[in-house]
Parts: sequence; C-alpha cells; structure tokens
Amino acid sequence: MRTIPMLLVVLLSAFSAGAQQHHFTRADTLRGSITPQRAWWDVTTYDLHVQVSPGDSSFSGFNTITYKVLKPDTVMQIDLQMPMEIDSVVQDKMALSFERQGNAFFIRVKAIQEKDKQKKITVYYHGKPKVAVNAPWDGGVVWGKDNKGRPWIATACQGLGASVWWPNKDHQSDEPENMSISVTVPAELTNVSNGRLKKRVDNGDETATYLWYVSNPINNYDVALNIGHYTEFKEVYSGEGGKLDLDYWVLDYNEDKAREHFQVVKPMMKCFEYWFGKYPFYKDSYKLVEAPHLGMEHQSAVAYGNKFQMGYKGTDLSGSGWGLKWDFIIIHESGHEWFGNNITTKDIADMWVHESFTNYSETLFTGCQYGPKAADAYIEGVRKNIKNDIPVIGPYGVNQEGSGDMYYKGANMIHTIRQIINDDNVFREILRGLNKTFWHQTVTTQQVEAYINEKSGMDFSKVFDQYLRHTTVPLLEYKIEGQQLLFRWVTDVKGFNMPVKVTLGERGFQFIFPTTKWSGANLTLTDPSKFEIDKRFYIETRQVK
Repeated sequence: MRTIPMLLVVLLSAFSAGAQQHHFTRADTLRGSITPQRAWWDVTTYDLHVQVSPGDSSFSGFNTITYKVLKPDTVMQIDLQMPMEIDSVVQDKMALSFERQGNAFFIRVKAIQEKDKQKKITVYYHGKPKVAVNAPWDGGVVWGKDNKGRPWIATACQGLGASVWWPNKDHQSDEPENMSISVTVPAELTNVSNGRLKKRVDNGDETATYLWYVSNPINNYDVALNIGHYTEFKEVYSGEGGKLDLDYWVLDYNEDKAREHFQVVKPMMKCFEYWFGKYPFYKDSYKLVEAPHLGMEHQSAVAYGNKFQMGYKGTDLSGSGWGLKWDFIIIHESGHEWFGNNITTKDIADMWVHESFTNYSETLFTGCQYGPKAADAYIEGVRKNIKNDIPVIGPYGVNQEGSGDMYYKGANMIHTIRQIINDDNVFREILRGLNKTFWHQTVTTQQVEAYINEKSGMDFSKVFDQYLRHTTVPLLEYKIEGQQLLFRWVTDVKGFNMPVKVTLGERGFQFIFPTTKWSGANLTLTDPSKFEIDKRFYIETRQVK
C-alpha cells in the first residue's frame, strides 16, 4: 500500500532526501541482500504458530520452515527483529546453536544438507514486537481499541519487514509455495489471516486457535493478523476464473454499513479482471478485513480502515472530483492483488512495479465507471503530488525503496506509455500479459521493462530511464515560426526520443517525434496560437522565442 496522505507529502519528501544521503550499514546489507547464509536454501513452506497476548502485548510461538537445499552449507540466516528473541532452534530433533547480529540470527546446522533435498527447521520465539507508531507507514503491531473499548489488534509491516513479529527469511525474492498460519487468541476474539479458515479450535483455557491456510505463494510482509470482535458476511463473484468467494470481515457493529459500502467490490473486480486478467488467488478467496489502521494489501485479506467513506479519508487526492466517487482504500489495496502480490519485486528498490501500476489501477477503475475523460482528469490531477526529489528506483541490496513518486509519477509514466502505444487493445494485453507471464513470481525492473518493450514492439528504455532513474521530467522545448513548429527534448538521458502528440492541424492530436536536437514539422492550423500539446503525456513544456 503505502498510499500517501496529503499531510505527509512534505515529510516524505524530507525523508526521501535524507534517504539519498543515507550511509548504509552491515545491518542494511543483512536485511536487504541475498547473503551467503540466505543463498544456499530456498523456502518451500512456512508453518507459523503464534499466541497473541493482549494483556502484555506479547507474542510467542514457533515457525517450522521447510526448505530446499540449493547447495550444501552449514550456516543459515533467520531474521527476527529486536526486541523479539529466539528461544531455541531444532532440526531432526537436535538443538542447534545460533548467534545474533542485530536483527539477524545465524544458525549452525548439524545435519547433512544434501543438494535438492528438502529439510525442516523449527524456530521457537517470543517477545513484545515493535508497536506501530503510525501504521502502515511506521509499522509493526497495532494494539488498538474498537468503539466499544475492546481489543482490536493488527499487523502492518511493509518495508519494515515481517521479521518484526515472526521469524523467517525476510527477503522479497523468496516466497513460500504455501503457508499455514495458526493464531491463538483470547476466546472472545476472532483472528482473520490470509487464505482460507480451516478450523477454529476452542482450547478449553479461555483461548481459541484459528488455523488459516494459504495455498498460493505469498510475500512475507503480506502475512497478517487481524484480531477483534469480527462478524463475517459473504457473496460470490462470477469471474474469469469461475466462482470467486468474496468474504467480508468487519467489526460486529459495522455490518449493515459494510454491506452497503462494499457493493463496489464486484464492479471493481470486473474492471480489474478486464484490465489485469484473472484474479490471482481464487483458491484462497478475496477478503476485505476491517483494520485499526488505514489499510494494506495483505494478500487475500486486504486490510481496510477508511471508515466507510469515499475518497482517501474523505478527500480527493486528485482534486478533480472523481476521487470522491469511490473508496480509495478498497480500490488501491485491491489493485495490489495483481501488482505487489501476484507480481512481487525481488528487491524493495523496485517497488515502483507494485505502486505505479496499482496507483494506475485507480485511473483504470475511474475509466471503467465514469469514462475516459474522467480517467484523464484523475491521472492529471494527481500530478500535483509529485515531488521529483530522488529517483523512483532506490539503491539495491540494502532494503531501501526509492522516492514516494513511485505512486503518482510512476502512474503518469504508465499513462504516458499508454498514449505512445496508442492502442488500448495492445496496452490491455500488456497488463494482462504481465500478470500471466509473471504469475505468482518475483521479478526485477529489467524483466518488466523488457516485457513491455517486447509486447509493444517499441523501445521504451529511454523513457524508463528518464522517469525512473532521474528526477527531472522530460522538457519539450518548442517554437512556432509562421507555420513551422520546431521542437526538441531537454532531458538527462542521451538520445531521448519519446514521441508525443500535438495539434499540427485542425483534426486534433497527432504524433511528432522529437529528439534532443531541434527538428520541425509543418503546422496547418488556421490559427497557430491554438497549438496544443496533449495533456495526457506527463511532460513539461516551454515555448522558446
């Protein structure tokens, strides 16, 4: 998620500027890179068991990790953030020794690690996980209260990492093929996690355990707990993959309100399946879960905290008026099921793949509901939130994302590419093809760029470079001399040659092909002062005399 509230834009800009000057440490490398102690094994499944104690804000439990040996080794890195503690580690009934370096534990295995074989290791742990200061941006565990003063607890840890509350291989490049999540809570509370609820067990000690099973690959930060006085209601959507269960979990006193407000889900699903292809998690269902924070894209258990109002906390981030026609959190966080959850980047530096396409899903939904002019007005409206402070792509290997411009600037880059392709059938097939080709996979920026280039039949390499790896926006300089239009690009990228649409004649927009050198085209406008540049392209312009 990490949608940006207007009041935080300035703060995020300051943070991003600071991040550009950040001195990265060994801890950053341990968190953000494929260390030798991570490289030799590949996660197959997680079997997580956790007991949540609201009375003292503590977690305790264990995680059994099944993994495939890629090459023999003896030291394994498991991540668990302070102040959480690992109590013991067991493999083949043998206790293993380990040492801690900050948030990383290095475990020395005793059993033979034979290449291509599967092994299991169980990590027992406990502690009081970091309390979220301002979830989901400054995340951790939210220990909240509902309107009746009852416990309402949730996890939200994108960026910070899943290891803030459970031990795992905390790197986006390695997802389990499936996962079990067993959560024990006070018996009067309900826990909602990812996937499908397999059973609820009354433990006879005033606690109950909820067993959830995720049958699809899942990225670590999506694994979620939502604990409260929930009630559930359901419906079924007939989509591209057949019958899709839509489950809604809301606080018991909000059911009537939610039943009306969540009616947007079916038209949203129809729109997103049209543009992106089949919903990626039919086996695990689609869930919308009311949360004590604004929201997050937790796979098959989308966290919702927008308080049943339109827009973003009742405001329109675009200023166009169209952003108040729908609930921002439902649309944005659900869009992540395709970009972020189905397609996940290997490194958080490439998080634009999650956020740019998902931010653009807002524009696509606006178009589905209200037409192309409304969609154009929305995407052009969000440009006011772009800061152009640091590059959209961050530094690799240190768990550092790039600029918050990955949202609005990235979406406008995609909208610009759509105009250049100039064929919505092709553009749609690219979006659908990305989700089909990289179905349940982790990817790099280079893979996404190469796919778009191949399927469009166009080379967008310089476009990606300018928008993602530089802070300046392409500047189109132009001058009109009689009936002659002269133009050129002023950019960071050498040889930048992006086409753009202008009005050369009375019939409307048509392409010109500027380079970084002055060139020209003939105007046939009866009044050259009516010359326009297509606003759907995210560029800057300057008339030169």
